[in-house]
Amino acid sequence: MTEERFSACLFLMHWTSPLTLLVGLLLTVTSGSAADKKDPAKAEQKKPVSRDGSVTIAGSKVDYIATTGELLLKNDKGDDQASIFHVSYIKKGVKNISTRPVLFAFNGGPGSSSVWLHIGALGPKIIPTSPDGTKALNPPITVVENPQSILDVADLVFVDPTATGLSRPTDKSKQFFGVTGDLDSMSDFIRRWVTQHKRWSSPKFVLGESYGSLRAAGLSDKLQKRYGMHLNGVILLSGLLDYRTLSPSQGNDLCYAIYLPSLAATAHFHGKIKGDRATIVKDAKEFAATTYRTALHRGHTLDDATKQNIANKLSELTSLDPQWIIENHLRISTTKFRKQLLKSEGKVLGRFDARVAWDAINTASEYPDYDPSYSVVHGPIATAMLDYLGRDLGWKDERVYEIISSKVHPWNWNANNSYVNLSGSIASALKHNPKLRVLVQCGHTDLATPANGILYSLDHIMLPKAQRANIKTAWYDAGHMFYLNQSDLEKMRKDLVSFVTHVE
Repeated sequence: MTEERFSACLFLMHWTSPLTLLVGLLLTVTSGSAADKKDPAKAEQKKPVSRDGSVTIAGSKVDYIATTGELLLKNDKGDDQASIFHVSYIKKGVKNISTRPVLFAFNGGPGSSSVWLHIGALGPKIIPTSPDGTKALNPPITVVENPQSILDVADLVFVDPTATGLSRPTDKSKQFFGVTGDLDSMSDFIRRWVTQHKRWSSPKFVLGESYGSLRAAGLSDKLQKRYGMHLNGVILLSGLLDYRTLSPSQGNDLCYAIYLPSLAATAHFHGKIKGDRATIVKDAKEFAATTYRTALHRGHTLDDATKQNIANKLSELTSLDPQWIIENHLRISTTKFRKQLLKSEGKVLGRFDARVAWDAINTASEYPDYDPSYSVVHGPIATAMLDYLGRDLGWKDERVYEIISSKVHPWNWNANNSYVNLSGSIASALKHNPKLRVLVQCGHTDLATPANGILYSLDHIMLPKAQRANIKTAWYDAGHMFYLNQSDLEKMRKDLVSFVTHVE
């Protein structure tokens, strides 16, 4: 998740003569307002482009219509507010759309387009990767057919939030660049799309990755409270709900306990600790939830003997030197861990996927120089998306497709003296819609949003015991974007098909 925070202020003053003002007024009357002419959304607004396509999934040919377009969001006065870029895939030949599920997918950031899920996992076309997704391929990369798409069981809509991809606000307003505004725009988009395509009677699902999971949780509650739209399912992929589980600070040690199972799984993958992974991860989770959290809670009052015992156990679970652990006050950050685990080999681990280990640039530094797991995929997915938009989807656009956009920052977290936490939103949605189901998808080597964080959050929401059966968890071998690993992509399809086609 990006931590950039910046702001900019531009001040412009014009001193205008009376004659110039009169000419300006006449031009406004005869030619329309200058504001309208400069409105980027209106200037760039295009008609949707539809293309026929087909893909073979599970041995059967699936014919579909791919539609690329922009949907204008308007306020109650009818003023344009944002142009939301999206690509939808609708299966042909469906006689009764009321039985055909539709799934809305988006990534996170904040500031990420939906390209990762679109051509990385779910769409009918996908980027090729190495078999395990940890190695770079020769550029340039173009999309290929995706037999692991779920288009055979659900129509798909990939949405770029405002200022990402080709979505743009209609003015300089930043009202959608925050937790609340983002939910407002995304929920309104879903409502409008469902209405335009006459899909109110269809089963509806949302799938969010990373920060997108926090967004999906918020949408599950927002859609039903604001528009009366009850979802059938919410999929939280490599996500989080509560930033306490991710953001260490003075007085907040929860995240160090949250990290531990992922650190242990990573150490096991790299052969630094031996044994059965499931047993090791279970041991790490139990230790983190009990002895380790108690020790962290005691702070400086922890005696030296107990401190040494804790360090020894942490070493057993991570392979790190006990003395190094003590020097770091028993707190192992994921950032330092990425540099420390394979330091003797001169390697640095990926943040999004800690299976990826590339050469460190500065071996003396205690922090990693870069994220090799991001380097593996960013270039290929950007190149492939731009080629796919123009050649396959027929969308022509001179604007920059913002894969990861800094324009959404500073993000309004709507959290004064607190952490952002949308656990209550998913709890509320489940309370008011007892048929709502939740699928949590977790990668063992995800050090961006370690899996134990979202599981901790869901374990602590207040629900009737019987309703907890509505929440399912699926595990994958790789990290944040586990779908880049071929075996995980295949498992992901099976899990999603089972979830979407679930019949009681």
